[in-house]
Amino acid sequence: MTITVREGGPDDLPVILGMLDSSVEWLVSQGRTRQWGDKPLSENPRVAEAITGAMEQGRTYIAEVDGVPAATLTLTEGPGAYLSHLPPPGEPERYIHWLASDRRFKGHGAGAALLAHAAEETRRVGVSLLRVDCYAGDDRKLVAFYEANGFIPTQAYTHGKDDWPGQVLARRV
Repeated sequence: MTITVREGGPDDLPVILGMLDSSVEWLVSQGRTRQWGDKPLSENPRVAEAITGAMEQGRTYIAEVDGVPAATLTLTEGPGAYLSHLPPPGEPERYIHWLASDRRFKGHGAGAALLAHAAEETRRVGVSLLRVDCYAGDDRKLVAFYEANGFIPTQAYTHGKDDWPGQVLARRV
């Protein structure tokens, strides 16, 4: 098994939406619908708009396992507007958005490879702070995944009318 990371672009949007749908299907099968709901994200036009907007602001990367797209993330210079209520870090940063994987590749290391690539890209541009936010409800397995990849929880937050629980994490690179 070989994992390679390539730069993605607008033509990858259907693949990225497929990864997100795979993640939602897996979360639903686990009874964990609070993170992203219970409907395919590809059916929500705002999701495609948000992914496209992040791509335009930064760079998207695709991890492939033996040539098959397995995971994705987009790296930008800061968080989304939904976190504007949190204090900024006070230094340049790179921020991870839309990390998702095709659940057929769960446990193959594609997500970890993307996080390592994001750290290297952050370091390469002379920035030492890499941050991400994620769903922090239920069993906090997603937070634990980021911690296992070198991130430290920094700020908890809630979002939206249903107080969706989130966690910002940071990693020095």
